[in-house]
Amino acid sequence: MSLLPEAAVGEAFAEGSRFRDELYACLTLRGDELFELADAVLCAPGAVHSAVELTLLPERRRGHGAMYDGLNQGRIDTDRLPLPRFPDGCLVLAVGVSPWLRSDAPCSPDRLFCHVCGRAKTASQFIPGWPCSFVAVLEMGATSWTQVLDAVRLGPADDATAVTAAQLRGVVERLVVAGQWVPGEPGIVIVTDAGYDVTRLAWVLRDLPVELVGRVRGDRVMRLPKPPRVYGPKGGRPPKHGPEFRFAKPETWPEPAVTTRTATANYGKAVTQAWDRVHLRLTHRAAWLDHEGELPLIEGTLIRLEVEHLSKDRAAPAVWLWSSKTDADGADVDRAWQAFLRRFDLEHTFRLFKQTLGWTRPRLREPEAADRWTWLIIAAYTQLRLARPVIPDLRHPWEKPAAPHRLTPARVRRTFRNLRQHMPCPARAPKPHRPGPGRPLGAPNRHRAPRYDVGKTVRREKTLIALQRLKG
Repeated sequence: MSLLPEAAVGEAFAEGSRFRDELYACLTLRGDELFELADAVLCAPGAVHSAVELTLLPERRRGHGAMYDGLNQGRIDTDRLPLPRFPDGCLVLAVGVSPWLRSDAPCSPDRLFCHVCGRAKTASQFIPGWPCSFVAVLEMGATSWTQVLDAVRLGPADDATAVTAAQLRGVVERLVVAGQWVPGEPGIVIVTDAGYDVTRLAWVLRDLPVELVGRVRGDRVMRLPKPPRVYGPKGGRPPKHGPEFRFAKPETWPEPAVTTRTATANYGKAVTQAWDRVHLRLTHRAAWLDHEGELPLIEGTLIRLEVEHLSKDRAAPAVWLWSSKTDADGADVDRAWQAFLRRFDLEHTFRLFKQTLGWTRPRLREPEAADRWTWLIIAAYTQLRLARPVIPDLRHPWEKPAAPHRLTPARVRRTFRNLRQHMPCPARAPKPHRPGPGRPLGAPNRHRAPRYDVGKTVRREKTLIALQRLKG
């Protein structure tokens, strides 16, 4: 089947071809092997179950030894990777962590205990693996497409909040330099789940044009803005914080500043209540232990979202969100909770990476090789997103027809092999050579691989007294 681009999709075809050329330029070492390996991931007839099986595909012209050599010795200049264009409008970024479980790899370093949720409430467990933090651009509307812009593997000595802040700063600066955001436009919205310290991120990224929206647990306690100062005959210092706002006690809630009601297609009527300038009472503990001077007052908008029902008429508990934007009106509140609901599209991307593209399938020993494989998966997924306007619907007989803008990543991947025939392939042909002799027959390997412990290697004090005792 021929898929020569027509005039309506010529621009999308040119952008995809340009991305392939720029991707090859970023592969500074073993580039031919890594580029063909990414093409093999896209052109495999089904889900990728093993990395070595990709060497049998016609798109992959080198042997299996070259594949391991490319992953172990290759080099990818991630700072030079091209940044795709996004539609005009408010950009929404999502951050999330997905683990690459390696419970059977005691010789692999830098493994951490990754929290894995089970089907039952008490089935959660901690399994050794490599947790990877992703930053992606979300699309508005009912879609499972995202665009992953950055990925960082969390190490034993890393602070998750500091790594996430550095990721977001790098991504936002790249978007500003590329002209994706210009002064005068709405700020870039960043949505997080409950596992992130959203107030800490808002303070660290306060110099960037961003708005942090994060979910907070339902048992938290925040503070209302301080009341106006009233003269007291006894004197004393004026209060810095207002009354307590206990999420679990409605009697502590004042009258909301903003109330909105929106009809949704899947959840019935959505009712939101918002309170302005709600903040946490910070102390010199945990992440704020090393903060010098007076602790900041990080104010924002607290949002309580409640819908009538979930799917299959399940009960819907209220969701609490905190936004770093103050003086928000009804439109700002609706934009915040609607952007947060789109964050779960990132979970569909993680599922595609693992179940279809085979992100966690290779049994690599070195974490640096795992990082290269992760970036190859991201590059392959980006090519699927760029090819979406060009690919027709190649569906199975039992599947319903879908419009071009409604194709899923898996259905776009079915036809990518036909499109690849008309796109540039800058990888050079392999040179004929003879394999090395290898280890002599009967000679055992006398170099045993070292074994590494699992977990954090840096212990951080959580109280000021413990830190002073450590320094003294």
